[in-house]
Amino acid sequence: MARGLVAPHRAAVRASAVLLAVAALVAGCSRPAAPRPERPRRPAAAEGETTSPATRGTIGVSLLALDNPFFKVIGDTITATARAQGYDAVVISADKDVAKQGNQVKDFIVRKVSAIVLSPCDSKAIGPVIAEANAAGIPVFTVDIPYRGGDARVVTQVATDNLGGGREAGAAMIEALGSGGGKVAILHFKQAESCLLRVAGFRAAIDAHNAALPAGAMPIAIVAELEAGGARDAGYRAAEDAIQAHADLRGIFAINDPSALGAVGALEKAGKAAQVVVVGFDGQPEGKEAIRAGKIHADPIQFPARMGEQIVDAILRHSKGEELPAETLIPTRLYRKADAENDPELR
Repeated sequence: MARGLVAPHRAAVRASAVLLAVAALVAGCSRPAAPRPERPRRPAAAEGETTSPATRGTIGVSLLALDNPFFKVIGDTITATARAQGYDAVVISADKDVAKQGNQVKDFIVRKVSAIVLSPCDSKAIGPVIAEANAAGIPVFTVDIPYRGGDARVVTQVATDNLGGGREAGAAMIEALGSGGGKVAILHFKQAESCLLRVAGFRAAIDAHNAALPAGAMPIAIVAELEAGGARDAGYRAAEDAIQAHADLRGIFAINDPSALGAVGALEKAGKAAQVVVVGFDGQPEGKEAIRAGKIHADPIQFPARMGEQIVDAILRHSKGEELPAETLIPTRLYRKADAENDPELR
């Protein structure tokens, strides 16, 4: 090796040694990386406890008609109460169509819902599709309108005491007409069992009143029973027919607030609002406002929110294996002008 190359070579070796020493020193002073802490694991759910509201299943709800505020309150209450208990709720309108409601129930069966709630469009015709739900192992409950057939099973019915409410409506009409009696028309919705019961109660109260009258006193005569479809426009037309056929008509009993409000409109147009007393049924906000304004004499009011709460409670109790009564009836309360004037919900 040439002597001139030795010095540079030794210098390079020395530099490498210095670099290695520095690297070792740096490595010796560095702290080892800390291990990543484990995230605490969520404990497994206890038996019977749900980890997510959706895990309890879905309640399928088909109501008579959601354009009626009464059924809208039932549907909204079922949805809110079910959610609080860990269920989803699918609430749809049957639009008073038996065939449509039957298809809705079939869809619920395909979706394998946990329970089905119905306000039947027809209390007997709905039977075969309820039987299909029975065969699929899905419990069926009814709200407001019952199932009255014999070929299927409903766990329980939650409803207004419609017969008792009809008697209250009759008492309100007697109260309004006083000892003068007179002619009365009924605006009906014969498709619904609840309305059949209301009219039966109303007639029973009027009959009892007439039977107790002293000789020579003027009875209350029910002179017409007209189909009004439970709707405002149909109630208007039916009331028009009644006042045209009976110029001396003194009272109208309408089976719900929409038809009662339709009757009020017809009477106002005919200039007979002061002559004819209207008694409704329901206690919807617009009906209560009409009572406060003196346009409707009184309503036996229902409690749709309570019905929605109780139907969800029935579903929960049934899921735990409890035996339920065939029917739970919620009494009405007669609501007059004085009640409306002191009603905080109308202020």
